Amino acid sequence: MSFCMRLARSKPIRLLGGIAMKCWAFSGTYILACFLLYWLYGGFSAFFLLCFATTGILYHREDQLVYRPESPANSRVYVPAPSIFNLPYQSIYTRSGDGTMLHMFFISQPEDRVKKVPTLLFLHGNAGNVGHRLKNAVGLYHTIQCNILMLEYRGYGLSQGSPSEEGLYMDARAGIDYLSSRTDINTNEIIVFGRSLGGAVAINLATEPENSQRIWCLILENTFTSIPDMAALLFGLKCLQYLPLFLYKNKYLSILKVRSVTVPTLFISGLADTLVPPYMMQDLYKNCKSPCKKILSISGGTHNETWCQPRYYKNICNFLNELRENPPIPVTSSHWQIDDI
Repeated sequence: MSFCMRLARSKPIRLLGGIAMKCWAFSGTYILACFLLYWLYGGFSAFFLLCFATTGILYHREDQLVYRPESPANSRVYVPAPSIFNLPYQSIYTRSGDGTMLHMFFISQPEDRVKKVPTLLFLHGNAGNVGHRLKNAVGLYHTIQCNILMLEYRGYGLSQGSPSEEGLYMDARAGIDYLSSRTDINTNEIIVFGRSLGGAVAINLATEPENSQRIWCLILENTFTSIPDMAALLFGLKCLQYLPLFLYKNKYLSILKVRSVTVPTLFISGLADTLVPPYMMQDLYKNCKSPCKKILSISGGTHNETWCQPRYYKNICNFLNELRENPPIPVTSSHWQIDDI
């Protein structure tokens, strides 16, 4: 076979080989691109599904983190009665707005004084029952000389149901409704007191126009700005503050709601509080729009035992006496602050 014939036959082979090489290169690039897209898409999908599952678990477990009605043990069975501290009381049951049965202690001053003194609605924290707050109630009863309604939220103590944010708001309304219905107390001087979680419930109650008119003053102790803020603090992840709110089952956005509070308000901040940092109380105080507000900073005051510090009750009495002597004018925007001890 001549050289020319061999050359003529090799040209189609080389042409087909070139086409095959180009197709192979293109196919390899295409397959690699598909693999990378799958890897990226699969990675994002896996990450999304992981986040979705994690937030779902946290969403449904959030109640267990926020509400601790069974701590300490037997708190849902045994509720210490005020009689152990020689306090006269009534054990009362009332229904919340949705029909849930709530348990309360009404501790009253002697008959000749019961209508002359203020009445305090006590909204407790996230653990235990009202019986665990009786020592504090003794101090309030004897020093401030007030009647006290100690309300147990749904799912706490002897109350029925399970706790939830809207449920606790509803229970606080039931408490103030009950006090407003009594004819043997001075309904013009109803104090709403809230500690920790109870402070968030109290703030919400004071923002409702129909209830704010029934509240003489608000006392908030060691409460937080919001659940997202607390989550970021407790878990050490600031990014949790920026998660969409719908991912939080409980929100308690007190930092926003306090801007609508106009009733006289006393903020009590324990400077040794290691659970709710004192700066949160400062933030709530600064954002409160009440024309009469006061912040009481108590060195040595811890989250649950600020009431054990010297002059605690004396300063509450001073605040109440100031309200009686100088009733706040709604149009006034002035306020004052005392740092105690």
